[in-house]
Amino acid sequence: MEIVTAERWYRVQKVGDGITHIDEPHIKPFYRCNIWHVRGRDRDLLIDSGLGVVSLRRQVAILAERPQVAVASHAHFDHVGNHHEFPERAIHAEEAALLAHPGRDETLATLYATEEMFTSLPPGGFDAPAYEVTPAPATRILHDGDVVDLGDRHFEVFHLPGHSPGSTGLWEKASGVFFAGDTVYDGPLIDDAYHSDIAAYIRSMERLRDLPVRTVHGGHFPSFGRERFVQLIDGYLREKRTI
Repeated sequence: MEIVTAERWYRVQKVGDGITHIDEPHIKPFYRCNIWHVRGRDRDLLIDSGLGVVSLRRQVAILAERPQVAVASHAHFDHVGNHHEFPERAIHAEEAALLAHPGRDETLATLYATEEMFTSLPPGGFDAPAYEVTPAPATRILHDGDVVDLGDRHFEVFHLPGHSPGSTGLWEKASGVFFAGDTVYDGPLIDDAYHSDIAAYIRSMERLRDLPVRTVHGGHFPSFGRERFVQLIDGYLREKRTI
């Protein structure tokens, strides 16, 4: 398998609303985390940080320009691999201990972090048994209803257990933008991990269904609008309510 340089590892694209999409194109789509950067007046917001096999802060110039808070939508390995690079780190209280002590089993790395994830390998290759997330203790603990304040932009924290106990979304009412993490994205949703809870997932989906979103940026796969948002939620609820 081809090995690519650090300079080629990340892909960066502005998507509007002051938001930049960052991803790792050499990872297959199912495993490829969406990393979101939001420009604010006083500081910036980073949502998730990818696998951690190549430095995010060194390779993506906008992340070194201004102060920012790095929020983890949850603490699975593919979402928090580079969180240790950022001085200000936030996660929901239910997964703060996992971000501080990210065991291979608990972050799902043992199950999913294999060479099969890649279409091309990072510099130095990938040693699956040796891979682990670097501890990144939170400097801020989030709870439902908290606000992440960028000065001119304000994101409300939604606690959305189901995929994992501390899964969260970030809602900007003024713009209709919702960062959904792994709760809602346009692909196969995972509710069978060791700490998933289908009953909680159903309640989280019910809570979200009437949210007046305009644009949804998920933890994986392409972004979408309100119509697709409702379709995805309704499809999940139809399937799980019959179990």
